[in-house]
Amino acid sequence: MRISTSDHDSPAASVSPKDIERRRKLTAFLRAEAAAQGFDLCRITLPDRAPQAPARLAAFVEAGRHGTMSWMEETQARRADPRVLWSEVRSIVMFGMNYGPDEDPRAVLDKPDRAAISVYARNRDYHDVIKGRLKEIATRFAARAAEDVKVFVDTAPVMEKPLAEAAGLGWQGKHTNLVSRMHGSWLFLGSLFTTAELEIDAPERDHCGSCRACLDACPTNAFPAPYQIDARRCISYLTIEHKGPIDPQLRPLIGNRIYGCDDCLAACPWNKFAAEASEMKLKAREDLKEPRIETLLTLDDSSFRSLFSGSPVKRIGRDRFVRNVLIAAGNSGRSALIEPCLTLLRDPSPTVRAMAVWALSRLMEPEAFAILRATHAQDGEPEVRAEWQMTEQA
Repeated sequence: MRISTSDHDSPAASVSPKDIERRRKLTAFLRAEAAAQGFDLCRITLPDRAPQAPARLAAFVEAGRHGTMSWMEETQARRADPRVLWSEVRSIVMFGMNYGPDEDPRAVLDKPDRAAISVYARNRDYHDVIKGRLKEIATRFAARAAEDVKVFVDTAPVMEKPLAEAAGLGWQGKHTNLVSRMHGSWLFLGSLFTTAELEIDAPERDHCGSCRACLDACPTNAFPAPYQIDARRCISYLTIEHKGPIDPQLRPLIGNRIYGCDDCLAACPWNKFAAEASEMKLKAREDLKEPRIETLLTLDDSSFRSLFSGSPVKRIGRDRFVRNVLIAAGNSGRSALIEPCLTLLRDPSPTVRAMAVWALSRLMEPEAFAILRATHAQDGEPEVRAEWQMTEQA
């Protein structure tokens, strides 16, 4: 189903058969290029087709649910309206690439000696994979259409999920992520803005119905209501975006999730139609499917960079990553992890030392930990001292 090409124009305007044919040919060219570059979906919308998005974004920011992601507030005007980002845009092409896993990613959550890394981060950084291919499409399209183009993949202030819904790739489910009837929850998104006028696709309607599987699956109750998320309670935000200490009350709920969380995605019943990713760069590396927590605790900066070369995990840095691994260690109940955690009490990073305190407070016998506190609690860093003080009050 396509929306009439006259949607580009005012009621008084007329579209010539030549213009209609040009739009058809350019649209067909884009779809063919998208398929050739490995994209599973390619749909087109107009820049004003997500009218509810600005108000929802404003409410999200006003409630403080963006946490420490200050850039969301700083770029709010551009994010809310694509025409503020680029005033000349006439059509927005949304691309989707399937990254479906070959198994349920929640299986690792029952293995306390192993760590859970979000499906999207188990191989190459999708930003690099998708942006490189979008640039190739954009170059060929610009040459064919003699029009201006810009491509974006997540890092720019573009509300990709509302635009993807408007273009018909899927709909934003109750967990606020995009859901596709063909690919379930596992779609990477990218966009191409252009001054060209193209054939416009119909939006997708909501197919969630009364289902609340994603809401009930969240370990930290990060959804205040259906279609709303509070990032401050979201494990993906806490383990990736949040730079400071993680709320002690939320740490036990994180379990062994050390980078992101797939629970709400994996719980969606629409995943029964999803297929495994066909793009090799998006298939999980075996060493990142279920890495051993004990091994990850030993990573210094050099070995961290080597292990996660080309991976999105690399961007959070070794110290924040080991902070997350220490939370998983503290939740494991495994005494075998005490020794590597003791080593990290001497780590150069205050963030790492602080979380080593918390992990050891949960792994060691109370008497042994009390002796440890008596000899180490004089750390000069406020973040570390605060952790030692919390163990005294527990």
